[in-house]
Amino acid sequence: MNRPDPSILVEKPTHIRYLIVAMLFIASSFSYGDRAALAVAGVAMQKALALDPIKMGWLLSGAGWAYVAGQLPSGGLLDRFGSKRVYGVSIVAWSICAFLVGLAGYAPAAIAFSIIFGLRLVAGLAQSPVFPGNGRIVAAWFPTAERGRASAIFNSSQYFSLAAFGPLFGWLTTHYGWHSCFYFMGVFGLLLALFWWKLVFNVTEHPMISRPEIDCIEAGGGLVNLDRAGARRNPLTWATFKALLSQRMLVGIYIGQFCINTLTTFFLTWFPSYLVKARHMTILQAGFASALPALCGFVGGILGGVLSDWLLRRGYSLTFARKLPIVTGMLLSVTMIGCNYTGKQAMVMALMSMAFFGKGFGALGWTVIADTSPKELVGVNGGVFNLFGNLSTITTPAVIGFLVAKTGSFNSALVFVGITAMVAIFSYVVIVGDIKRLELPTPA
Repeated sequence: MNRPDPSILVEKPTHIRYLIVAMLFIASSFSYGDRAALAVAGVAMQKALALDPIKMGWLLSGAGWAYVAGQLPSGGLLDRFGSKRVYGVSIVAWSICAFLVGLAGYAPAAIAFSIIFGLRLVAGLAQSPVFPGNGRIVAAWFPTAERGRASAIFNSSQYFSLAAFGPLFGWLTTHYGWHSCFYFMGVFGLLLALFWWKLVFNVTEHPMISRPEIDCIEAGGGLVNLDRAGARRNPLTWATFKALLSQRMLVGIYIGQFCINTLTTFFLTWFPSYLVKARHMTILQAGFASALPALCGFVGGILGGVLSDWLLRRGYSLTFARKLPIVTGMLLSVTMIGCNYTGKQAMVMALMSMAFFGKGFGALGWTVIADTSPKELVGVNGGVFNLFGNLSTITTPAVIGFLVAKTGSFNSALVFVGITAMVAIFSYVVIVGDIKRLELPTPA
């Protein structure tokens, strides 16, 4: 069936942008679910494949290596070929990799680690356009005053995925083996790809959008022609990269995102193992217990975006409206260090829930990038931002694995994560300065 002519738009007001952000939320949840599968199933994998903490740390960071390496190329691809196409191919690719990880578990233990590590590298590369694509789509589909909420919604997927998939993967691992987690992600990821191609379009080309909604988005600062045919180009050059790094505001945002993402990476990789090894839970118990902090992070993520947009509508500056939730959230995240000083499970879960709530409340980095990126470089700047942020997906699992192996406990690991939250505060308060959209000349 042919898609309706996009120039023939119904005049009844629509709200298609909410459907778009819902798709971003679901797709991002599956992307994080792919990582959560390894975190939860990893406890059983360690035993089945005879992996020590250091090897497990490398396995948990495997996707991060390629994910980081793919950020600049993915940003260029998004700007050149558009968000829908690049993002859709990514979903298909990482879903296939997930299914193959399940099959690789049947290989001899001596080579299974290498096969799975290789598949995680490919999966990380495939997922590299997801968050630059999210930021780019939100910049196109949402006016400035709604970007905080929209970005908070897709960013909260990281918490929702752990809350939803953690118990599920704990149950699957307990009853059907760890391989089943990856089969689940593979099959349902491919189904998600079908819905993506059916429902996601550029703003002015969506068959269900009305002219009033387009006008509302554009009048409010939405970049509705970002992916208009003939408007795309590939500005990915070293000159562009250097130009972005020459901006103090952006450098501060990049550093802050590295620190904030360190907290995310801890919760998505080592947190289930922490509950099993340091708090002596079963895998099934850890899967369900991890849901409570994750739900708190989800609520915090939504509230942080809502508060930021509310402050903006009340007349506060963009700088204040974005920075206040970030600083407040990071202060709350430091409370996780208190887990080192209590043996009560209820207190541990309360502190971790508070820390995860704070992490979500302050996770406005993608909103800030949508606010500040030069119009011609939204995809590339999102890629640079995500590159620096996701260096933590390499460093955090490896550093925590090293600390646990050397000390025999998670105490120093929690201190390490708490300190990074303080560095994030310093970066946003001291380095970033005023938050505003940059106007940079695009290199020829």
